Amino acid sequence: MKPINNIRSRTVVMPSTNIDTDQIVPARFLTTTSKLGLGKALFADWRYDADGKPRPDFILNKSEADGCRILVAGRNVGCGSSREHAPWALVDYGFQAVVSTEIADIFKNNSLKNGLLPVVIDEATHAWLIAHPGAEIEVDLASSSLKIADRPPVAFPIDAFARYCLMSGVDELGFLLSKDSEIRAYESRDGL
Repeated sequence: MKPINNIRSRTVVMPSTNIDTDQIVPARFLTTTSKLGLGKALFADWRYDADGKPRPDFILNKSEADGCRILVAGRNVGCGSSREHAPWALVDYGFQAVVSTEIADIFKNNSLKNGLLPVVIDEATHAWLIAHPGAEIEVDLASSSLKIADRPPVAFPIDAFARYCLMSGVDELGFLLSKDSEIRAYESRDGL
């Protein structure tokens, strides 16, 4: 994983509520155990027609979405099944953060473990972001705040350990492996 400290980007806005994990990455793409290439399957049923051609009216097929690393979604994003492929697809596409007023718990946990920052904000800030697609915003992980020019920073909750892992660019296993020498020293000291 790449470390995440500060994300400054324009936003892609998908105001739909209850965007479930099957909409994020349809089940037919779950046959892979690799994270690479899943960005092409991101929102596949919304992005492409029955012949596999991009739908010109879908936001990710428009030029204004190019290079955006922050997705602003409607309430209850990531609901449905617990598939880890959903954050994999978002990260492989290029997103580093998902912003909403409500993010499903399992999706939130899977995101944190896979380098995608889930940002839960208040209704007023969310409404402003929905009304201003493409707004330049900053997500500062060190201060756990979202910043919009000419507005006060908005704090968002994040578990301290998850924040540490994201800022260090390691997942839980990587964190444990980084402690290998300390674990071995402890085990040898206590005769384990």
